[in-house]
Amino acid sequence: MPTLFRFIFFCATIAGIIYLAMWSLVVFVEPRERDVTVRIPSEQVNPPEADAGQ
Repeated sequence: MPTLFRFIFFCATIAGIIYLAMWSLVVFVEPRERDVTVRIPSEQVNPPEADAGQ
C-alpha cells in the first residue's frame, strides 16, 4: 500500500502545481485588447449563381 499512497501523493502534487500555474495566469496576466480583421473573399459571401441565364 505505501506505493499506492506515494503514487496518489505524486499525482496530487502534479495536479496542485498545474492548478497553481493556471491560477497565477488568471490573477497576474492581463489580456491585451486589439482589433481583429478577417478578410472573406467575395465569392464566399455572394456565390455566383449557376442558373443565372435561365
